[in-house]
Amino acid sequence: MNTFMKLAHDEAVHGSGNGDGGPFGAVIIHQGTVIATAHNEVLKSNDPTAHAEMLAIRKAASVLNRFDLSDCELYTSCEPCPMCLSAIYWARIKTVYYGCTRYDAADIGFDDNAIYEYLKQPALYTDTLKLISLNRDECLAGFQLWRDKADKIIY
Repeated sequence: MNTFMKLAHDEAVHGSGNGDGGPFGAVIIHQGTVIATAHNEVLKSNDPTAHAEMLAIRKAASVLNRFDLSDCELYTSCEPCPMCLSAIYWARIKTVYYGCTRYDAADIGFDDNAIYEYLKQPALYTDTLKLISLNRDECLAGFQLWRDKADKIIY
């Protein structure tokens, strides 16, 4: 087994064994060195966003003191859910290695794949989630302030 994937797997087993959350672990590597490890802590923290990848990204960003992790790699015990995939994208991580697939996760009761399906055709899932635009014109004023901000940092 790949050394870094084994660390992600061990995190997953440790966390789920402790009752912290589901069997998911993640490791972030920077220049060949492990800088962050995490496992799912949804149950431990009562935080639905406390997925292994999210926690590992937060730790890595803190260690490196920056939000751009484009020179890092992520190893995760399972294919990232859409939330984690978005965080990985925003962190600019270019390479992700994963063990189990979203279909494997579905087989043990996790609904990540349902979100992927929703993203393909949201109109079919209005009973699951409604996205309703409200007060767009007023909210655009805040966007205009950002657009005009001379010292903004794009991320």
